[in-house]
Amino acid sequence: MNDRQPPDTMARPMLAMPTSPDRPVVLITGFGPFPTVGANATSILVPRIAEAARRAVPGITVSHHVLPTEWETSLALLEELTFRLKPTLALHYGVSGRATGFEIETRGRNRCSLSTDAAGRLPSCERVSSDGPEYLPATLPAAHIVSRLRRRGLPARISRDAGGYLCNALLYRSLEIAQVYGAPGRTGFVHLPANLVNERRPALEPRTGTRLSWDDVIEGSIEILATALGRPMPTTAGGRSGGSRAGTSVNTRSTISRASPYRPTSAASLGT
Repeated sequence: MNDRQPPDTMARPMLAMPTSPDRPVVLITGFGPFPTVGANATSILVPRIAEAARRAVPGITVSHHVLPTEWETSLALLEELTFRLKPTLALHYGVSGRATGFEIETRGRNRCSLSTDAAGRLPSCERVSSDGPEYLPATLPAAHIVSRLRRRGLPARISRDAGGYLCNALLYRSLEIAQVYGAPGRTGFVHLPANLVNERRPALEPRTGTRLSWDDVIEGSIEILATALGRPMPTTAGGRSGGSRAGTSVNTRSTISRASPYRPTSAASLGT
Protein backbone atom coordinates (compact mmCIF):
# COMPACT_ATOMS: atom_id res chain seq x y z
CA MET A 1 0.00 0.00 0.00
CA ASN A 2 1.22 3.50 -0.79
CA ASP A 3 0.83 5.79 2.21
CA ARG A 4 1.68 9.03 0.43
CA GLN A 5 -0.84 11.81 0.90
CA PRO A 6 -2.42 13.21 -2.26
CA PRO A 7 -2.63 16.95 -2.93
CA ASP A 8 -5.70 18.86 -1.85
CA THR A 9 -8.48 18.55 -4.37
CA MET A 10 -12.13 19.33 -4.85
CA ALA A 11 -13.11 15.75 -4.04
CA ARG A 12 -13.09 13.74 -0.84
CA PRO A 13 -9.85 12.22 0.61
CA MET A 14 -8.44 9.26 -1.29
CA LEU A 15 -8.67 5.68 -0.17
CA ALA A 16 -5.84 3.14 -0.10
CA MET A 17 -5.07 1.47 -3.42
CA PRO A 18 -5.76 -2.30 -3.56
CA THR A 19 -3.34 -4.88 -4.92
CA SER A 20 -3.12 -5.51 -8.67
CA PRO A 21 -5.73 -7.86 -10.13
CA ASP A 22 -4.84 -11.04 -12.04
CA ARG A 23 -6.84 -9.91 -15.07
CA PRO A 24 -6.57 -6.48 -16.69
CA VAL A 25 -9.41 -4.27 -15.45
CA VAL A 26 -10.94 -1.68 -17.75
CA LEU A 27 -12.97 1.15 -16.22
CA ILE A 28 -15.27 2.90 -18.69
CA THR A 29 -17.23 5.97 -17.63
CA GLY A 30 -19.76 8.31 -19.19
CA PHE A 31 -21.82 11.24 -17.96
CA GLY A 32 -25.47 11.98 -17.42
CA PRO A 33 -27.29 15.09 -18.69
CA PHE A 34 -26.28 18.63 -17.80
CA PRO A 35 -27.79 22.09 -18.34
CA THR A 36 -26.96 22.45 -22.05
CA VAL A 37 -27.31 18.75 -22.96
CA GLY A 38 -30.62 17.20 -22.01
CA ALA A 39 -29.70 13.76 -23.32
CA ASN A 40 -26.06 12.74 -22.99
CA ALA A 41 -25.10 10.14 -25.59
CA THR A 42 -22.42 8.65 -23.33
CA SER A 43 -24.98 7.61 -20.73
CA ILE A 44 -26.64 5.51 -23.42
CA LEU A 45 -23.58 4.26 -25.27
CA VAL A 46 -21.15 3.46 -22.44
CA PRO A 47 -23.16 0.44 -21.22
CA ARG A 48 -23.27 -0.85 -24.81
CA ILE A 49 -19.55 -0.24 -25.30
CA ALA A 50 -18.83 -2.20 -22.13
CA GLU A 51 -21.09 -5.08 -23.19
CA ALA A 52 -19.41 -5.23 -26.61
CA ALA A 53 -15.93 -5.07 -25.03
CA ARG A 54 -16.66 -8.06 -22.80
CA ARG A 55 -17.47 -10.11 -25.90
CA ALA A 56 -14.81 -8.76 -28.24
CA VAL A 57 -11.71 -8.61 -26.02
CA PRO A 58 -11.01 -11.83 -24.10
CA GLY A 59 -9.26 -12.02 -20.75
CA ILE A 60 -10.30 -8.66 -19.33
CA THR A 61 -12.70 -7.43 -16.69
CA VAL A 62 -14.84 -4.46 -17.73
CA SER A 63 -16.55 -2.16 -15.25
CA HIS A 64 -18.76 0.64 -16.58
CA HIS A 65 -20.38 3.54 -14.77
CA VAL A 66 -22.41 6.60 -15.71
CA LEU A 67 -21.44 9.48 -13.46
CA PRO A 68 -23.70 12.40 -12.56
CA THR A 69 -22.47 15.60 -14.19
CA GLU A 70 -21.76 17.25 -10.86
CA TRP A 71 -18.49 18.86 -9.79
CA GLU A 72 -18.10 17.27 -6.37
CA THR A 73 -19.96 14.00 -6.78
CA SER A 74 -18.40 12.84 -10.03
CA LEU A 75 -14.82 13.30 -8.81
CA ALA A 76 -15.58 11.60 -5.51
CA LEU A 77 -17.14 8.63 -7.31
CA LEU A 78 -14.19 8.47 -9.68
CA GLU A 79 -11.86 8.12 -6.69
CA GLU A 80 -13.94 5.39 -5.10
CA LEU A 81 -14.09 3.46 -8.36
CA THR A 82 -10.39 3.87 -9.07
CA PHE A 83 -9.23 2.71 -5.67
CA ARG A 84 -11.64 -0.20 -5.58
CA LEU A 85 -10.93 -1.42 -9.10
CA LYS A 86 -7.35 -0.22 -9.73
CA PRO A 87 -7.95 -0.27 -13.48
CA THR A 88 -5.32 -1.18 -16.03
CA LEU A 89 -7.15 1.20 -18.35
CA ALA A 90 -9.42 4.09 -17.37
CA LEU A 91 -11.32 5.21 -20.46
CA HIS A 92 -13.63 8.16 -19.92
CA TYR A 93 -16.25 9.48 -22.33
CA GLY A 94 -18.05 12.79 -22.69
CA VAL A 95 -19.78 14.85 -25.37
CA SER A 96 -18.69 18.02 -27.10
CA GLY A 97 -20.55 20.39 -29.39
CA ARG A 98 -17.43 20.86 -31.51
CA ALA A 99 -16.75 17.14 -32.04
CA THR A 100 -17.75 15.60 -35.37
CA GLY A 101 -16.10 12.24 -34.72
CA PHE A 102 -13.84 10.68 -32.08
CA GLU A 103 -11.74 13.33 -30.32
CA ILE A 104 -8.89 11.75 -28.37
CA GLU A 105 -7.82 14.14 -25.64
CA THR A 106 -4.08 14.38 -24.98
CA ARG A 107 -4.01 16.36 -21.74
CA GLY A 108 -6.07 17.59 -18.84
CA ARG A 109 -5.82 21.17 -17.61
CA ASN A 110 -5.91 22.19 -13.98
CA ARG A 111 -8.88 24.49 -14.24
CA CYS A 112 -12.64 24.52 -13.67
CA SER A 113 -14.90 26.84 -15.59
CA LEU A 114 -17.45 28.78 -13.58
CA SER A 115 -20.34 26.81 -15.04
CA THR A 116 -23.20 25.21 -13.17
CA ASP A 117 -23.46 21.44 -13.07
CA ALA A 118 -26.53 19.22 -13.29
CA ALA A 119 -27.35 20.05 -9.68
CA GLY A 120 -27.15 23.78 -10.33
CA ARG A 121 -23.88 24.16 -8.40
CA LEU A 122 -20.65 25.91 -9.34
CA PRO A 123 -17.23 24.36 -8.72
CA SER A 124 -15.86 25.07 -5.26
CA CYS A 125 -12.63 26.46 -6.70
CA GLU A 126 -11.14 27.39 -10.07
CA ARG A 127 -8.61 24.55 -10.06
CA VAL A 128 -9.09 20.79 -10.03
CA SER A 129 -6.05 20.41 -7.75
CA SER A 130 -4.82 23.22 -5.51
CA ASP A 131 -1.12 22.47 -6.04
CA GLY A 132 -1.11 20.33 -9.17
CA PRO A 133 0.65 21.32 -12.42
CA GLU A 134 -1.15 23.33 -15.08
CA TYR A 135 -1.37 20.31 -17.39
CA LEU A 136 -1.17 16.54 -17.05
CA PRO A 137 -0.59 14.45 -20.20
CA ALA A 138 -3.04 11.69 -20.99
CA THR A 139 -1.39 8.29 -21.23
CA LEU A 140 -3.30 6.83 -24.17
CA PRO A 141 -1.33 6.35 -27.43
CA ALA A 142 -3.44 9.05 -29.08
CA ALA A 143 -1.73 9.17 -32.49
CA HIS A 144 -1.83 5.38 -32.83
CA ILE A 145 -5.50 5.29 -31.82
CA VAL A 146 -6.42 7.95 -34.37
CA SER A 147 -4.51 6.07 -37.05
CA ARG A 148 -6.31 2.81 -36.31
CA LEU A 149 -9.71 4.50 -36.22
CA ARG A 150 -9.08 6.17 -39.55
CA ARG A 151 -8.03 2.84 -41.05
CA ARG A 152 -11.53 1.68 -40.22
CA GLY A 153 -12.97 4.68 -42.00
CA LEU A 154 -14.04 6.38 -38.76
CA PRO A 155 -13.60 10.14 -38.28
CA ALA A 156 -11.04 10.80 -35.55
CA ARG A 157 -8.66 13.53 -34.46
CA ILE A 158 -6.29 14.44 -31.64
CA SER A 159 -7.38 17.21 -29.28
CA ARG A 160 -5.21 19.27 -26.91
CA ASP A 161 -8.13 21.03 -25.21
CA ALA A 162 -10.68 19.07 -23.19
CA GLY A 163 -12.50 22.26 -22.23
CA GLY A 164 -13.06 23.56 -18.73
CA TYR A 165 -16.14 21.62 -17.67
CA LEU A 166 -16.56 18.22 -16.01
CA CYS A 167 -14.93 16.30 -18.89
CA ASN A 168 -11.65 18.11 -18.35
CA ALA A 169 -11.92 17.95 -14.55
CA LEU A 170 -12.52 14.19 -14.61
CA LEU A 171 -9.61 13.61 -16.99
CA TYR A 172 -7.24 15.72 -14.91
CA ARG A 173 -8.31 14.08 -11.66
CA SER A 174 -8.01 10.58 -13.12
CA LEU A 175 -4.50 11.36 -14.37
CA GLU A 176 -3.55 12.89 -11.02
CA ILE A 177 -4.64 9.78 -9.13
CA ALA A 178 -2.55 7.60 -11.43
CA GLN A 179 0.44 9.93 -11.10
CA VAL A 180 0.34 10.25 -7.32
CA TYR A 181 0.22 6.49 -6.81
CA GLY A 182 2.48 5.53 -9.69
CA ALA A 183 -0.23 3.40 -11.31
CA PRO A 184 1.14 1.49 -14.33
CA GLY A 185 -2.08 1.62 -16.35
CA ARG A 186 -3.31 4.06 -18.96
CA THR A 187 -5.80 6.88 -18.63
CA GLY A 188 -7.57 8.88 -21.30
CA PHE A 189 -10.66 10.71 -22.41
CA VAL A 190 -12.70 10.48 -25.60
CA HIS A 191 -15.10 13.20 -26.70
CA LEU A 192 -18.02 12.19 -28.89
CA PRO A 193 -20.38 14.49 -30.81
CA ALA A 194 -23.11 15.95 -28.63
CA ASN A 195 -25.72 15.44 -31.37
CA LEU A 196 -25.64 11.62 -31.43
CA VAL A 197 -29.04 11.18 -29.80
CA ASN A 198 -32.59 12.14 -30.59
CA GLU A 199 -33.49 14.09 -27.47
CA ARG A 200 -37.16 13.21 -27.81
CA ARG A 201 -36.40 9.49 -27.54
CA PRO A 202 -32.75 9.43 -26.37
CA ALA A 203 -32.58 5.81 -25.20
CA LEU A 204 -34.25 4.43 -28.31
CA GLU A 205 -33.17 6.45 -31.33
CA PRO A 206 -29.84 7.76 -32.62
CA ARG A 207 -29.98 11.08 -34.36
CA THR A 208 -29.83 10.83 -38.13
CA GLY A 209 -27.47 12.74 -40.39
CA THR A 210 -24.38 12.53 -38.15
CA ARG A 211 -20.94 11.33 -39.24
CA LEU A 212 -20.95 8.67 -36.51
CA SER A 213 -23.64 6.06 -35.98
CA TRP A 214 -24.07 4.24 -32.69
CA ASP A 215 -22.54 1.18 -34.33
CA ASP A 216 -19.54 3.28 -35.33
CA VAL A 217 -19.09 4.50 -31.76
CA ILE A 218 -19.12 0.97 -30.38
CA GLU A 219 -16.81 -0.38 -33.09
CA GLY A 220 -14.41 2.51 -32.67
CA SER A 221 -14.44 2.17 -28.90
CA ILE A 222 -13.42 -1.48 -29.13
CA GLU A 223 -10.57 -0.31 -31.38
CA ILE A 224 -9.53 2.30 -28.80
CA LEU A 225 -9.65 -0.23 -25.99
CA ALA A 226 -7.64 -2.83 -27.92
CA THR A 227 -5.01 -0.25 -28.91
CA ALA A 228 -4.64 1.04 -25.35
CA LEU A 229 -4.20 -2.53 -24.07
CA GLY A 230 -1.68 -3.38 -26.78
CA ARG A 231 -3.98 -5.89 -28.43
CA PRO A 232 -4.17 -6.49 -32.21
CA MET A 233 -6.97 -4.98 -34.25
CA PRO A 234 -10.24 -6.80 -33.48
CA THR A 235 -11.36 -9.16 -36.21
CA THR A 236 -14.16 -7.92 -38.41
CA ALA A 237 -17.34 -9.83 -39.18
CA GLY A 238 -15.66 -11.10 -42.35
CA GLY A 239 -12.74 -12.53 -40.40
CA ARG A 240 -10.29 -9.72 -41.28
CA SER A 241 -8.51 -7.28 -39.01
CA GLY A 242 -9.06 -3.58 -39.63
CA GLY A 243 -10.75 -2.67 -42.89
CA SER A 244 -13.56 -0.26 -43.60
CA ARG A 245 -16.53 0.57 -41.42
CA ALA A 246 -18.60 -1.96 -43.38
CA GLY A 247 -17.14 -4.66 -41.15
CA THR A 248 -17.28 -4.70 -37.39
CA SER A 249 -15.60 -6.62 -34.60
CA VAL A 250 -18.78 -7.42 -32.70
CA ASN A 251 -22.50 -7.61 -33.33
CA THR A 252 -23.12 -4.03 -32.29
CA ARG A 253 -26.64 -3.87 -33.65
CA SER A 254 -27.92 -6.35 -31.10
CA THR A 255 -26.18 -4.26 -28.44
CA ILE A 256 -27.72 -0.91 -29.32
CA SER A 257 -31.20 -2.24 -29.88
CA ARG A 258 -31.85 -2.55 -26.16
CA ALA A 259 -32.84 0.63 -24.37
CA SER A 260 -30.70 1.58 -21.38
CA PRO A 261 -31.93 4.79 -19.76
CA TYR A 262 -29.58 6.96 -17.72
CA ARG A 263 -29.02 5.68 -14.22
CA PRO A 264 -26.45 7.75 -12.29
CA THR A 265 -23.97 5.84 -10.16
CA SER A 266 -24.31 6.46 -6.45
CA ALA A 267 -21.74 6.03 -3.72
CA ALA A 268 -23.86 3.25 -2.27
CA SER A 269 -24.08 1.29 -5.51
CA LEU A 270 -20.69 1.11 -7.17
CA GLY A 271 -21.02 -2.41 -8.59
CA THR A 272 -20.19 -3.23 -12.19
